[in-house]
Amino acid sequence: MTIASAALLLFLILDPLGNIPVFLSMLRTLPPHRQRVVLARELLIALGVLMLFLWGGKYALELMHLRQESVSIAGGIVLFLIGLRMIFPPPEGLMGELPGGEPFIVPMAIPLVAGPSGMAAVMLMGTREPDRLGEWSLALFLAWVATAAILFSATYLYKLLGIRALIAVERLMGMLLVAISVQMLLDGLASYLASLPA
Repeated sequence: MTIASAALLLFLILDPLGNIPVFLSMLRTLPPHRQRVVLARELLIALGVLMLFLWGGKYALELMHLRQESVSIAGGIVLFLIGLRMIFPPPEGLMGELPGGEPFIVPMAIPLVAGPSGMAAVMLMGTREPDRLGEWSLALFLAWVATAAILFSATYLYKLLGIRALIAVERLMGMLLVAISVQMLLDGLASYLASLPA
């Protein structure tokens, strides 16, 4: 996997376009200046969490005696469920009922930006090819910069595209995530079956 393909995968998983309506609804009660401060803070927290999982994922797996295959399969299942919810969103929204007041860490940083599928994806990247951690960090940073740029221009994009276009894009991203999740599941199963004694 190249840096560009890893960055694109992570960008799809972070799903900034799908998060626009949720972020706008959560920030609408705050003054404009405070909205930018909160958004920057939450994005930085999400980046820190994802970097932590990227660099520390290998040690976490060893500590919990988990194999890469189990993380790949679990990540694929979570990604599949999120992709399905993006394609067929429930009435209460993608993430369910959200708490009122100024958001802090939950649900904007985690799980909207740094969700379980993103954590599993970066953990897998870091454990499969630990000698390329610098490249994976760059890919994650590029995906995060693109996500931040879109979310900071959320109000403009919402006015420009409208809710229907954003829903269509989110469902398209959901279909891509479902395809990626199936591949993650197949890769995990193939690795597990290959490791079994003959």
